[in-house]
Amino acid sequence: MTNPYVSVIIPTFERPTSLQSCVGAVRDQNYPRNRFEVIVVDDGSATRIEDCVQNLFKDDRITFLRQANAGPAAARNMGAQHAQGDVLVFTDDDCLPGKTWLRELIEPLRKDTTILVGGRVINGLTGNLFSTTSQLIISEAYSYFLSRNSELRFFASNNMAISRKLFHQIGGFDSSFRTSEDREFCDRLIHKGYSLVYRPEAIVRHYHDLELATFFRQHFSYGRGAYQYHRVRALRSDTQLRPETGYYLSVFRRAFDSRLSRRPFSVAALLGLWQIATISGFMWERISRKSRFQK
Repeated sequence: MTNPYVSVIIPTFERPTSLQSCVGAVRDQNYPRNRFEVIVVDDGSATRIEDCVQNLFKDDRITFLRQANAGPAAARNMGAQHAQGDVLVFTDDDCLPGKTWLRELIEPLRKDTTILVGGRVINGLTGNLFSTTSQLIISEAYSYFLSRNSELRFFASNNMAISRKLFHQIGGFDSSFRTSEDREFCDRLIHKGYSLVYRPEAIVRHYHDLELATFFRQHFSYGRGAYQYHRVRALRSDTQLRPETGYYLSVFRRAFDSRLSRRPFSVAALLGLWQIATISGFMWERISRKSRFQK
């Protein structure tokens, strides 16, 4: 594929301002203008996103869809169902892709359409300690699990590309997941024998503004998703997942990297809170499911 037709899919929820910035960055990509479309899926925002971003309707490459609130996995699947592209590219409404992002991300797919490509995600809010710590957790997971070709390797769904054919062949995202759907999707690909290819030149900056309460809620939610991921994975694999202590040690060591933050002890404290929140969410989901089953 020289310049495949690409569908960029962006789920959105209650973020009209950041959505405009995201779509603007996608629209200005260094990629042939007539070779990509943008599909925005509003996941049941209280205020219709279309009413807040009227200026985007002037571009005929942009399609707006709307669904009742069902989560980002379901929104991405809806976008994929309406996509015309040979390649599906996913990002989020709080991300700003770099100018060459699209071209770089799909480069490996020009030669091999049976892979999932993931790009590099950088924290855009360097002055926000909570956002910095949250991105550190994901970035270190990439470094650790990809370098070891681990069964736990994955790409975040805010920066990935896959052929439309393979996406539908795999079955898309599991819409029963509200979080961790990217982990489950990647694990399913790996289980079926497909490869993940990292493309660090494909960069998006993530502007997820967090504070203490939202940081905790985010990782509590990830913990709930992790429990669901473990349950689903156990149904298709005989290999039992074990805690990767090396990864956790690696994350805590990175807290004291001066290039990351001038407040290493604060980052380390937030990493401790991350573990508390994740374990709490994991146990909450486990207990809740057992309680529902008993009823």
